[in-house]
Amino acid sequence: MSRRCELTAKGVQVGHKVSHSNRKTKRRFLPNLCNVTMISETLGRSVRLRVSTNAIKSVDHNGGLDAFLIKAHADDLSPKAVDLKRQIVKKKLAAAS
Repeated sequence: MSRRCELTAKGVQVGHKVSHSNRKTKRRFLPNLCNVTMISETLGRSVRLRVSTNAIKSVDHNGGLDAFLIKAHADDLSPKAVDLKRQIVKKKLAAAS
């Protein structure tokens, strides 16, 4: 399982661990990922996603999963999230007409 957020594409970063003597060795900065069940109001069902804690805050700030996915670019989303976004847009268009 990759260490990448399904909504914000936040992934592993590489940097240095710096000792007291200022020696630098490579290390990895892992994103804070959580397995979360989010509810889509448009689809009327829950969806399990592996997202970062930063993404959870962003979803709440934007007004829910549906609003966040509609605003998000497809480049940043995982294939599962892109499919979910497509379903939400299709359902909203059907409800509007």
